[in-house]
Amino acid sequence: MKAVNRGIGKLKKINFQIILGSLVIAVMSLAAVMAPIVATYDPLEVDLSADARLQAPSMKHFFGTDNLGRDVFSRMVYGARISLSVGFIAVAISLFIGLALGAISGYYGGWIDSVIMRIVEVMYCFPTFFLIMMVITFIGPSIVNVMVVIGFTSWPGLCRLVRAEFLTLRERDFVSSAKVQRVSDARIIFRHILPNAMSPVYVSATLSVGGAILVESALSFLGLGVQIPEPSWGNILTAGKSYIDYAWWLTLFPGLAILFTVLSFNLIGEGLRDMLDPKISRDRR
Repeated sequence: MKAVNRGIGKLKKINFQIILGSLVIAVMSLAAVMAPIVATYDPLEVDLSADARLQAPSMKHFFGTDNLGRDVFSRMVYGARISLSVGFIAVAISLFIGLALGAISGYYGGWIDSVIMRIVEVMYCFPTFFLIMMVITFIGPSIVNVMVVIGFTSWPGLCRLVRAEFLTLRERDFVSSAKVQRVSDARIIFRHILPNAMSPVYVSATLSVGGAILVESALSFLGLGVQIPEPSWGNILTAGKSYIDYAWWLTLFPGLAILFTVLSFNLIGEGLRDMLDPKISRDRR
C-alpha cells in the first residue's frame, strides 16, 4: 500500500512539472501566434516626444516604454515569436543531424563509427557559444543565420546519445530476427531501432529548446543575433542596460520572459525524463 501511495505521489509530481511547464509555453506560444491581436501598439513605432520616452508601466503601456518611446509589451510579444522560432527550428536542425549521424554510427560501427566520433570530438574541442559567435561574425548576424548556426553546432551531444542507444539496441533479439528475415538496414534503423531509442531523445530535445532560446538571447544581447529594430528579448535587454538605474522595466520583463521560458522547458524535460526512464523512477523511490 505504501509503495502504491509513493507511486501516486510520484505521478502527481511529474504531472505537475509537465503541466506547469506546458502551460507557460502554451501561453507564450499563443501570444506569439496572436501577436497582431495581443500587442496593443506597433512594436516598431517610435515616439521621441519627452512624454512618451521611458514611461513606467501603466494601464496605457503595460510594460512601460523604451528610450525611443516604443511599447515594451508589444515588443515582448513580437519578440516571443523570434525566440520561440529560434528554439524550435534550431533544435529541429540539430535533431535531424544528430539522429542521422548517431543512428549510422551506432548501427554500423567500425570505421564509420570512428570517423563520426572523431568529428564529434573535434566539435567538442571548441566552446559552443564562442564557436557560434565566430561563425555569426563571419557570415553576418540575422535571424536565419542564428537558427542555422545554433542547429549545426548543437548536434554532437544528441549524436552521442543516439549512438549509445543504438549500440545497445542493435544486439537485441528483435534486431537479430529482422536481419535473419533479410530486412533492409534502413527499415531496421527507422522502423525497429529508432522508435525504441527515442525516449532520451525527447528529453534532450526539450531541454535543448530552452538552451537554444538562451543562446539566441545572449547573441542578440551582444548584437550578433536579431538586429534592431526587429524585437527580440535579447536586444530589448541591450536597449535597457543603459537605463537600468531608473528604467528597471526594460531589463526586468525580458529577463523574466527568458527565465520562465527556459525554466518551463527544463521542467518539461525533467518530467519526461522521470516518466520515461524507469531507472530514475526506481532510484528516487
